[in-house]
Amino acid sequence: MDSKSIIDDKYIMYYKRTLYNRWLEISEQFPVLLLTGPRQIGKTTFLKHISEQGRTYVTLDDPDKRLLAKEDPATFFRRYQPPILIDEIQYAPGLLSYIKMEVDSNHKAGQFWLTGSQQFQMMRGITETLAGRVAIINMLGFSGNERHRENIEELPFLPMRELLENRLTKIKNVESKNIYDEIWQGSFPALVTSKVKDWEVFYSSYLRTYLERDVRDLAQVGDEGAFLTFLRACAARTAQILNLTELARDADISVKTAKNWLSILQASFQVFLLQPYHSNLTKRLVKRPKLYFLDTGLCSYLTEWTTSKALSVGAMSGAILETYALAEILKSWWHQCKMPSIYYYRDKDGVEMDFLITQNQKFYPLEVKKSASPKKKWISAFSTVSRLGQIDGGGVLCLCKELLPMGKNIYAIPINII
Repeated sequence: MDSKSIIDDKYIMYYKRTLYNRWLEISEQFPVLLLTGPRQIGKTTFLKHISEQGRTYVTLDDPDKRLLAKEDPATFFRRYQPPILIDEIQYAPGLLSYIKMEVDSNHKAGQFWLTGSQQFQMMRGITETLAGRVAIINMLGFSGNERHRENIEELPFLPMRELLENRLTKIKNVESKNIYDEIWQGSFPALVTSKVKDWEVFYSSYLRTYLERDVRDLAQVGDEGAFLTFLRACAARTAQILNLTELARDADISVKTAKNWLSILQASFQVFLLQPYHSNLTKRLVKRPKLYFLDTGLCSYLTEWTTSKALSVGAMSGAILETYALAEILKSWWHQCKMPSIYYYRDKDGVEMDFLITQNQKFYPLEVKKSASPKKKWISAFSTVSRLGQIDGGGVLCLCKELLPMGKNIYAIPINII
């Protein structure tokens, strides 16, 4: 089906998601599929769009259906029978036992499609109750390729020459001049499709919904103002090594509370903690994770950058570009139902690099630079990685317009082709 010819109920052109084919393949293998990700990034729209005729749709955002699901799961499933799509399953974890019984008696693939916006209790219940029966898949907002309707069947991003050249042949726009417009706008479908045109109103409403639903559900946060201050402090630290003590001090909360609230941000897909690379070959590696926001538009809103131009020349321009790069790399893997082995590298001698992808005992170092003119010094730390193992590819994600060699298997890479 040609995604460009599809118009949804509100006359907004449907944007085909990279996950499309992989989801259908996995639905033929597992009886239960769970799609997780932050609110309002298109999980339900995607699943409703690809649902076959006859699949029942139920949202537990509906208070009456939620009450029935929580108080009388047996009646719920007599009324709503598989194949079924249940939206926001975290509101009725009691349904999971009934799903398990149905799966064990039926053994039919693709019977239950579930979505969820929280990982805490929901994930614990699903992994305990549906172990071996459920495929868990992460989705974020639109990737750059999905935004431009390009390259959506591509393999997960790895900085190898043949893969990079293949990407370049399939992407029409490798210009980076508008990259900060996209970074500032963010990846929420409502903004990308222009269904909502007021950026500030969208993020203000999103935050209010997030505070009222996810935050209250995940932890009894009594002071939403304090939590919002904490959220803004986290946004100001995107792409930085996490220092819980400083974060707690700036938010005027205890370290214990900061740790608890940070886990809420992780559970609701607002932030990602990138772990440091560890090796037995050296004991001098930094052990704290780096903090990244998963949507650059929300991060820009929280740090009060009111235009993309101001963001592009401001103090956060480098950090937000690195944040964008990580989110795009994660999307390229997650939206193909794969989990990347990605880290950052930093040792106590000051040697560091932004990202280090590992696969099959080979290394792929990456730096992110806000420049269009590659410099040899950008890859000076790569020699450290070569002592750990074979570098099979790598490079610098920057604002250049074409793939440029910088060393053996190392390239300057247009950031738009992630």
